[in-house]
Amino acid sequence: MIEYNEGHYSFYVYIITNKYRSTYYIGMTNNLGERLKQHKENIEKGIKTFASRYNIEFLVYYEKFTWVQEAIAREKELKAWRREKKLDLIRSFNPEFEFLNDRFVNNK
Repeated sequence: MIEYNEGHYSFYVYIITNKYRSTYYIGMTNNLGERLKQHKENIEKGIKTFASRYNIEFLVYYEKFTWVQEAIAREKELKAWRREKKLDLIRSFNPEFEFLNDRFVNNK
């Protein structure tokens, strides 16, 4: 049973891709802007992760949640989906597959 406590929080489930939109990574975080910066820094520093190995840093999809339990459950659900179903989800949210990083990362 999931128990919810008082308070308001923000958690994000997100999908990022590379510049060719050929490989995808699904993650969950409480600070999407900072997490996107970390993905980019891992690539630049050569830190070996799945996302950095495939130069995955561009946000194409996200969902916002108030409760961490819901975000974790959604992340697991999306990871279990077949590729085509994930692509359909992205298309329903972002039909042009635009990179949405600017919504969360200040590039000044």
